[in-house]
This record gives sequence, structure tokens and C-alpha cells, in this order.
Amino acid sequence: MTFQDIGAITGYHAHVYYGTETKDVAGEVRDAIEQRFDVELGRWHDNPIGPHPMGSYQIAFSPALFPDLIPWLTLNRRGLIVFVHPETGQDLEDHRDRALWLGESQPLKLEIFK
Repeated sequence: MTFQDIGAITGYHAHVYYGTETKDVAGEVRDAIEQRFDVELGRWHDNPIGPHPMGSYQIAFSPALFPDLIPWLTLNRRGLIVFVHPETGQDLEDHRDRALWLGESQPLKLEIFK
């Protein structure tokens, strides 16, 4: 087995999941992230999009920010589910094999990558 170099990771995406009843909380977390971190925040998607099974917004960030942002999200996600995956150019593997979940994992629609 060959081990991969972490230099293959060009960035990360964190997807903050929310529902109708938790959208306000998701907004508060989003505002706090925007104030604290140099990230690119994606649009709000109130309905499932892509592989994601529920409403979400994306946080795109550099590998250098991982050791600060992910612990912050771990402590401050306010009960929301957060799906985190690397960006290596291998979408299926990044979403299926290399992902982290903060909160309960959810089934993704991985067939979109095949």
C-alpha cells in the first residue's frame, strides 16, 4: 500500500447542515465564522443539493486553517451537523473515504460522483 502525500489536499470544505427549525442557529454560527476566520462562505441551500441530504451552506478554507477552524466548529457548532472533506480532485473518495463528521453522520447521495 502506498501512502498519499498531504500535499494532495488543496483545500477543505465544511458543509453546515440545517433545517427550517435550525436555520437561525446556522446563521449565528455562520456570522461567527465570518468574523473569526478567513474563509469563503457559500450560498444558503434550504433544500438538498448535490450529495447533501438536507439544507446546508459551504465553508471553503485552506489546509492551513484546519487546525483552528475544525476545533472551533467542534466546540461551537451549536448542535448542528457539520460534514468536512478535503479537496484532492477525487470527489468520490473525498466525500466517501476521507470525510469527517461533527455530529451524527448522514447518508450522502454519492451516485452523483460515478
